[in-house]
Amino acid sequence: MSTTAQPARYVLSITIIGTLFFIFGFVTWLNGTLIPFLKLACDLKSDAQALLVTFAFYMAYFFLSIPSSFILQSTGFKRGMSIGLLVMAAGALLFIPAAYSRNFALFLTGLFVQGMGLSLLQTASNPYISIIGPIESAAKRISIMGICNKLAGALSPVILSAIVLQGAAELELQIASTTDTAAREVLLNSLAQRVVVPYGVMAVVLGLLAVMIFASPLPEIEMASEHVSETGATAKTSVLSFPHLLLGVICIFVYVGAEVMAGDVIGPYGKSMGISLDETKNFTSYTLISMVVGYIIGIFTIPRYLKQETALKISAIVGLLFATLAFVFTGYTSILFIALLGLANALMWPAIFPLAIDGLGKFTKIGSALLVMAISGGAIIPQLYGLMAQSMTTQQAFFWCVVPCYLYILFYAWRGYRVGRV
Repeated sequence: MSTTAQPARYVLSITIIGTLFFIFGFVTWLNGTLIPFLKLACDLKSDAQALLVTFAFYMAYFFLSIPSSFILQSTGFKRGMSIGLLVMAAGALLFIPAAYSRNFALFLTGLFVQGMGLSLLQTASNPYISIIGPIESAAKRISIMGICNKLAGALSPVILSAIVLQGAAELELQIASTTDTAAREVLLNSLAQRVVVPYGVMAVVLGLLAVMIFASPLPEIEMASEHVSETGATAKTSVLSFPHLLLGVICIFVYVGAEVMAGDVIGPYGKSMGISLDETKNFTSYTLISMVVGYIIGIFTIPRYLKQETALKISAIVGLLFATLAFVFTGYTSILFIALLGLANALMWPAIFPLAIDGLGKFTKIGSALLVMAISGGAIIPQLYGLMAQSMTTQQAFFWCVVPCYLYILFYAWRGYRVGRV
């Protein structure tokens, strides 16, 4: 299929991929609710343990992204996306026995399996949306996908927390004050089983979407000869021959780490400041709403007023500013600036991804897989925060985790994306 698809088919493709990005967002940003929920339901003793939620979910990208590229080579985009949805449905089903047994390890396994499915979906959909039109406007198309993603992400923690964390603060006090072991187990089992219905419904919906995607007229894109740069991508013998891609992999790693810090860690961060769980359970939604605002700005400014690399520079500088202000202030003001990091983060993925894969030619699929593998930054950096928070204040730990991330992103926007290219 040509990169300039027929208008009707182009719109259909954008709509289908937009639906997938909505699913990505809905499932991914449930973690912000699952962290306090599983800490309470599984009777975990620390935030560091609870943050294994993000570790299990995002580490799947590290292990499965490269295999995903080989799967896509044999299945193509459409069948690969269907398989990814079915794997995600299997992960959702694992939550049912995990809830009845109140087994934290089984919950983490379900999250890892969901991450496996998302890894395949991301490896397929991100290069697809980048290449289906002109590479110069890829950030604009990814921004549109980002709105689908983050609107779903803003909705999902509100919906899930309304089901599983209803009356959370009162329930937390009740569990803490119950001295009878049997009565306490009854309370915890009842709480854990609140996830059975929503995750059962999720599994059914994902399975139906897999069938719909498989039956859809979503066109394939042949990438072996697409977007070959003037430097001669066809002459390259390995994906490792592209320094701008390898630096982009690091950039995605630190970006996703910073994004997860602002989105998923904001709840435990607020709770450490004495804010009630009834309030902190919705903090993730505030970050994602600010990301939606950022995506809207991107749609109207890229590439008409801003180049992708310029938008990335501005975003990194804004991230540094808001992270510093979150450190300087305390309480709700500090929380506000962490939520506003969503605005800084919004245009980073839409800018980094197309800059990193531009000119890869036949190496686009494997290059995309490396970039998706770097999503594992969402596993590592929150764990680093959890460890640092044990020996310093949460504000200090947050600051020293995210500021180096934004500094590297600024380097990539300034120089990194051009390294090794004429």
